[in-house]
Amino acid sequence: MKIILSLISVMLVVISTQSRAGDFVVQDGFTTAEMSPKWKSAKGEWKVVDGMLSGRELAEDKHAAVMTYLEPHTNAKIRLSFQLKGSTGFQLSFNHSKGHLFRVVIGEKESYITTDKEKKDPASKAVMLQKKPSTFEPGKTYTMTCETAGDKVKVDFDNGLSLEGSNPVLTQAKTGFRFVVKGPGMLFDDFTILSKE
Repeated sequence: MKIILSLISVMLVVISTQSRAGDFVVQDGFTTAEMSPKWKSAKGEWKVVDGMLSGRELAEDKHAAVMTYLEPHTNAKIRLSFQLKGSTGFQLSFNHSKGHLFRVVIGEKESYITTDKEKKDPASKAVMLQKKPSTFEPGKTYTMTCETAGDKVKVDFDNGLSLEGSNPVLTQAKTGFRFVVKGPGMLFDDFTILSKE
C-alpha cells in the first residue's frame, strides 16, 4: 500500500511539473541587460532599462525602429506588456520568408489589423481586417495577447479592446515577432510565447 501511495505521489509531482513547464514556450522579462540572441535589432536604439525593453526611432536611420524575436511559426499565441513612452503607439508585425505579411497597429486613439502589400507586386494592396477606436494613455502599462490560428488573428487588451480578422495570407509560415516603433519611444515587458506550431 505504501509503495502504491509513493508511486501516486511521484506521478502527481511529475504531472504538476509538466503542467507548469507547459504554461509557456518562451518568456522574457528583460531582467538582465544582456538580451537573448534571438532578439535582433534592425533599426533604432534598443536596450534594457529598469527591467523593460526600450525602443526608439533614430533620426539618422530614416526608418522606424525594428526589433525582431526570431521564432519561426505558423500559428502562435503571445502575450506582452507595453507602455507609451513618448511615441503614440507601435506595431506588432509579422513577416513571411519573402517579406512583410500583416501587422497589428496599436495607437493612442485608433488600433487596427491590416495585411501588408507585396512590395514586388505593383498590383498588391493592403487589406484592412478590422479597425476600432482605442484609448492607451502615455506612461500606463497595458497587456495584450495576440493569437494566430489558420487564416484568423485575434488580439485582446486588458483595457477591454478586442480586434480580430481573417485573410488567407495569414496561413503562411512566419519568421518571428517584430516590434516596430516610430518616434521617441516605447517600453515592452514580459514577452511570452504561450504556444506555437
